[in-house]
Amino acid sequence: MPEQASARKRPEKKAEKKRSVRGSNTGRPIMVLLDLLGRRWSLRILWELREGPLTSRALRTACDEASPTVLQARLSELRQAGFVELLAAGGYGLTGLGKELEQNFLPLHRFAERWSKS
Repeated sequence: MPEQASARKRPEKKAEKKRSVRGSNTGRPIMVLLDLLGRRWSLRILWELREGPLTSRALRTACDEASPTVLQARLSELRQAGFVELLAAGGYGLTGLGKELEQNFLPLHRFAERWSKS
């Protein structure tokens, strides 16, 4: 009987690419996303790009003169995650995935507007 059990193999799972998460070894997608979006200036960058591309300088101004070093680090992380792209014409813009993420934030934005008036 042990020979028969060893002959049956479980189907191999494709290795999933896990992104690192501070404080988590699981690599769960929601934790990875919340970690990225929780980093200083990440959400603000995405929010400022919602209406169209901006140059580095315009983005820095829109982000209340954020440190250029931190801003570039966040842009690099957001590009690596596939939310932001460097455009051939210059500047940064949201990718299709970035626009999808933005659409998911709009209900939260509407809620925040109502909440601020209550």
